[in-house]
Amino acid sequence: MYIETVPNRKSRPAILLREGWREGKKVCKRTIANLTDWPAHKIERLRRVLKDEPLVSPGEAFTIERSLPHGHVEAILMMIKRIGLDRLISAKRTRERDLVLAMMVERLICPCSKLAATRLLHTTTLADELALGDVDEDELYAAMDWLLARQSRIEKKLAAQHLAEGAQVLYDVSSSYYEGHTCPLVTFGHSRDGKRGKPILVYGVMTDRLGRPIAVEVYPGNTGDPSTVSDQVNKLKQRFGLERVVLVGDRGMLTQTQIDNLKAHPGIGWISALRTEKIRQLVEEQTVQLSLFDEHNLAEIHSEAFPDERLIACFNPLLAEKRRCKREDLLTATEQALEKIQAQVQRRTKTPLSAAQIGEKVGKVINRHKVGKHFQTSIADGQFSYQRCGEAIEQEAALDGLYIVRTSESAQALSAEDTVRSYKNLAQVERVFRTLKGVDLAIRPIYHRADDRVRAHIFLCLLTYYLEWHLRQALAALLFHDEALPVDRQQRDPVAPAEPSESVKRKKTKRRADDGLPIQSFTTLITELGTLSRHRCQLKADPDAPTIVQDTEPTPLQARALELVRLFPVTGN
Repeated sequence: MYIETVPNRKSRPAILLREGWREGKKVCKRTIANLTDWPAHKIERLRRVLKDEPLVSPGEAFTIERSLPHGHVEAILMMIKRIGLDRLISAKRTRERDLVLAMMVERLICPCSKLAATRLLHTTTLADELALGDVDEDELYAAMDWLLARQSRIEKKLAAQHLAEGAQVLYDVSSSYYEGHTCPLVTFGHSRDGKRGKPILVYGVMTDRLGRPIAVEVYPGNTGDPSTVSDQVNKLKQRFGLERVVLVGDRGMLTQTQIDNLKAHPGIGWISALRTEKIRQLVEEQTVQLSLFDEHNLAEIHSEAFPDERLIACFNPLLAEKRRCKREDLLTATEQALEKIQAQVQRRTKTPLSAAQIGEKVGKVINRHKVGKHFQTSIADGQFSYQRCGEAIEQEAALDGLYIVRTSESAQALSAEDTVRSYKNLAQVERVFRTLKGVDLAIRPIYHRADDRVRAHIFLCLLTYYLEWHLRQALAALLFHDEALPVDRQQRDPVAPAEPSESVKRKKTKRRADDGLPIQSFTTLITELGTLSRHRCQLKADPDAPTIVQDTEPTPLQARALELVRLFPVTGN
């Protein structure tokens, strides 16, 4: 049945309820009722019933009061529950814990200041999911103070979860610049950010062998890297209660002095590398020769200068060629700058440049590219000449591609190959620093004025990285991540350049996962999840009725991402 409108020439159209059917090729119909006298709204409702449509359209029945991004909040909070990060921060749910979790989620979604965080808190469903209500910046600062007071307990829980007796602990130090001059903790020092004229602070991060952060310690900006090692040893032995661990640090961190100090701590092993001057001594003594690498790219050597240590010498010819080319480029660039000064000196015949003036100009460029030691200069009034130091360049070239890893661990406990792999695992800590300083978490610039607030800010960022680390693991199938990398790291040649697996090569070539979904970066995937919205609707017919909450249907990509987080396996060590 259907409703048909039949026009009339001299009167209003007739509205008829009719039934139609087909007899052969002929269409037949008959009138069941005349609905001309019915009200228009009644006829429209009958028409919808006959078409199997809702009696009331959504637009007529509901009004959408607000629509908020929700998918990224759901995924991140789900991961927090999955890995038990909320219980790790505090076993009991409190408002302070919820505010800390909210700051962590916001730092992943949109890192910003605490004042801006209060403004953005209600632009997603985060405030509703955690039942926060109105929040001001003073509450956030108080929550940071609450978190800092719990730092030692939280780090102890992390250590118990991810470190065991005999575990390898990765440790490295970085720095971040500071905006302002009011924090006593911040001083001028060696800035790794390249921000000249900005005071800095130093912080050391400890992770497990997979790169999961365990603890962080903040130091004044003029603190030397090696001087922080003793704090980490005390933390491992006293606070975490570990009797046997292997500390892995770079050669600038675990200097000879620090290694001598570690020997006073039974049960604390270490893995590091020799500095360039020590390697040069071994080469001059012919303890290390290139013939060692004729058949294999690493060789275990022994030296009386390093008793009770194992030395693993490694040679990478590709790295040697890369360093040779880079050095030649830097030497050429320095020569070009010196040639300009030489030409300027030769042009000044009427008023020759003094030796002091020439020296000032040379001083500005000679070590700009860190190769000034390879040039010999001669400066006098109105005269300037230079030449390369061929012998010094040859001595440095002899060490290209050569590095030596040192360890206290026995061959039974750790093979030569695994020792080199363990040292190269320090790249995991460097990834922590890159993420903290990058667009993901934006740990810098730092504006907090009080020492404790600065410490709390850095600890909050570290916990957020811990959360992001697990999110990246869960979402690896949808990211440009090499999912075979953890296994490859334990099996591949420790010296040869790392090669991507076939699976990640396919990802980068096709830009599609095996199920056809587009591969994303972590940032774009979080943004994509944010387009899954939650709508708050109100009945038009009854404004006093409770509001209705409705989520948009997830896209295949969003559904897959949420599924990966939901099914992420949680492991300890």
